[in-house]
Amino acid sequence: MPDWDGRGLPPAAAARVERFGSAALRTSLLSVPSAASLEVVGFDTVGEVMGCQVQQIGWSGYAGCGMVGYGYGYGYAGPGPQVQSSNYRFSGYGPYVQAVTGGYTTALRRMLLEASALKADGVVGVALSRKQLGGQATEFVALGTAVRARSRIRPKVPFTTDLPGTDFAKLLMGGWTPVSLEVAMEIAIRHDDYRTQAQAGRTTLWNSQNVEVSGYTELVQHTRALAREKFARNTASVGADGSVVSELSLRVWEIEPNEGHTDHVAEALITGTAIAHFGRRPSSPASSTLPILATRAFSRQRPGRPESRNR
Repeated sequence: MPDWDGRGLPPAAAARVERFGSAALRTSLLSVPSAASLEVVGFDTVGEVMGCQVQQIGWSGYAGCGMVGYGYGYGYAGPGPQVQSSNYRFSGYGPYVQAVTGGYTTALRRMLLEASALKADGVVGVALSRKQLGGQATEFVALGTAVRARSRIRPKVPFTTDLPGTDFAKLLMGGWTPVSLEVAMEIAIRHDDYRTQAQAGRTTLWNSQNVEVSGYTELVQHTRALAREKFARNTASVGADGSVVSELSLRVWEIEPNEGHTDHVAEALITGTAIAHFGRRPSSPASSTLPILATRAFSRQRPGRPESRNR
């Protein structure tokens, strides 16, 4: 296998693109309804495209205590416990957030290189995945189907979307076009003070009652809000008018910043498609007609006695 410096297409991907260019076979990851929907709006499938990166994530950041202020241990004094984002210098996961988002971004960029080599106008049905390969190595993969419009006008940059072909067609018919698939991630930490531990049943107080753990509620709400703000900034940075969020996942785990004490960490990941408005397409007669089934024709009746009228 020839050496590769990480720029451009990997040798294996370049060889596959070359085979695609000389063969009549076109692969696709789309379902039959999705492929048929693309035909309706004037797009043809070009081929299946992929981008990946294997990254060593050895430094996650300083996972310190989430306590802020002059209080000690469980937050009896000072401002009290606060939720700290990934970039807070005493309890930050900034390097980890940058590594994960960078892995997804690199995989998407390499997938677009394959699509551009196939002279595609975009990639639909993109699936993102993250897999631990053992140790501290993580694989990021972007996999989708490259498509080309039956038009003389070509976009300067191919679009990407995780929407299937059916939703992509509906988007175009509504006057919107996908711009890019965006990923936003944020991590926050909250100090588990005495009240939080009591509500969670870690002390004798309230441990037999059904009560809200307000500290955990604050943590997950704050983390999701930070991720949504970052996703909105990403959408605005590509010149989009809006977005279609496909997934908002949440992961929570414990850390032990010092002996005998644990804090909670939350990770929120948002993926979705940034979209731009170009004007509403005129509806076709078929799309503006509402089919109605006459249920009276299927009403229960005695054998040999058909309905005299069908309303």
